[in-house]
Amino acid sequence: MKQAILVFLGGGFGSVLRYAISKPLNPLSPNFFLGTFLVNIIGCLLIGFILGLSARGNILSQNSTLFLATGFCGGFTTFSAFAFEKHFLLRNSELLHFSIYLISSITVGVLAVMLGLWLSKLGE
Repeated sequence: MKQAILVFLGGGFGSVLRYAISKPLNPLSPNFFLGTFLVNIIGCLLIGFILGLSARGNILSQNSTLFLATGFCGGFTTFSAFAFEKHFLLRNSELLHFSIYLISSITVGVLAVMLGLWLSKLGE
């Protein structure tokens, strides 16, 4: 039960922060959804870093990892908004914006996870 509460609390914090970042930034770039892009990329970087630290064994406890990776990063990032925004761009025949957003989100997201993992190994 304690672990479920940690995930719940982390998810709540992550969701509120996502809202605080996405709400003001998305209207600035209606064909790219900058807020959603940024929270997803930051979340990729964070989860790579958190899971990298967790894998080292003595840095983060299992409960800390659940709170931060599963809870916070799970609440902070948003695949559902990402998918809806792709639908919005397709529905409006924004094929170029759709392609740029899709490819950059996936590519930069994977690179951000790799960077987070690499950063977690500094100082070993």
